[in-house]
Amino acid sequence: MTTPDARRFGAFLALALGLGAAAGVVWWAVADLPTFRVVTGGGAVTSERGLAGYIAADAWFVVCGVVVGLVLGVLAWRWFGRAGWPVVLVAVVVGAAAGLVCWWVGYELGPGAFDVRLAAARPGDQVPVELTVRARVALAVWPLFAVVPVLLAASLGRDPEVDAPGDPVSGSPVPPSPA
Repeated sequence: MTTPDARRFGAFLALALGLGAAAGVVWWAVADLPTFRVVTGGGAVTSERGLAGYIAADAWFVVCGVVVGLVLGVLAWRWFGRAGWPVVLVAVVVGAAAGLVCWWVGYELGPGAFDVRLAAARPGDQVPVELTVRARVALAVWPLFAVVPVLLAASLGRDPEVDAPGDPVSGSPVPPSPA
């Protein structure tokens, strides 16, 4: 038998994985993959603009990570904020999981392994590179931005223990006692 917290975490993880999959579809749709032109003799060439396309695909992955990470962070705080410090772990885990799912979905929707397609190409063919995360640090954006709303809410939001009525630190007035 599962506890309500375990079920709630499972539902939150499922939501995060779904958002990661949706972000993978978006990443696949917006990333303009550079191509290599196959030349005689078995080589392939690309332009400087094509080389910049490698960075652009990673940048779109980061943009997806910022958006989904912030959404997950806000939801983590709303659903698990009363749990205390474990909400940070929840945000990190689901953020990282969503990023990995996004990477997997984008790769699967993309053109596939570059070396296999390049080997099968003929001179003059344009072969797009595979859709993958080349800068692995881009994966860290997902959990990082999932934690940002949690940290902001925890440090700037109201604290029910401190802001209790009659608390001398918060300056709240003492409620009248019943007579």
